[in-house]
Amino acid sequence: MAVGKGWEGVVLKLLRGKDFTFTVTGAEEVTEHFRRVHLSDGGLLAAAGASLHPTMWVRLWFDNDGKPHQRAYTLVDPDPEAGTFALEFALHDGVASDWARRAAPGDTVEATVQGTGFTPPAPEPERLLVIGDPASLPAINSLLDAYPRTPATIWFETQHGSDEELPLRVDPDRHEVRRVARADSALVTEVKSQLPELIADPESAYVWLACDTATTRTLTAYLRKDLALPKQRVNALGYWRAA
Repeated sequence: MAVGKGWEGVVLKLLRGKDFTFTVTGAEEVTEHFRRVHLSDGGLLAAAGASLHPTMWVRLWFDNDGKPHQRAYTLVDPDPEAGTFALEFALHDGVASDWARRAAPGDTVEATVQGTGFTPPAPEPERLLVIGDPASLPAINSLLDAYPRTPATIWFETQHGSDEELPLRVDPDRHEVRRVARADSALVTEVKSQLPELIADPESAYVWLACDTATTRTLTAYLRKDLALPKQRVNALGYWRAA
């Protein structure tokens, strides 16, 4: 079913956003709070060509009682030859999560590609410093896939017991995961107390950060002002807004 995109769609079109229709080919429950939906790409990957990059995301459009509602999701395991990929949903109350819970083969969803991008850190970091949560899990995995030989320390915020089962693509020989139970300022406190010892040189360190907007804003300011990391050595994006 076609979904009107309202003024946001008009703006994206003016910014040369490209529209596609994805078709569901299957879905699986990773945990009771996390669902993976497999899709055919409607020509997206062929159109993306050389611009396909780690953490690449698309805007999906949903109908919210007659009003357009859009949310961004990272491509999981894109296969340009097959024209397929998956999207992963950290489930909560909301229109996008409701769609993901019901998604079945043959269902379609409209999408717009505009605004996504990734600038590889140069020089390459000796260690990836990654801060995220279930909503940013697909992007974290794509980053680890893009730097298969680079050690990484990952602070991963969890909310549910089953979040321990989420498929972080880590190699125990190269990656260290520090899980932090979600609580007021717990993630900020842990990162501030532990991250400085892993930064020998602010000019060569690299931090990738995607959490709720408040946490992302607080930690970005800390990284830039207190630890003096240059702007190009911090990749930060607020993925969601706490209620």
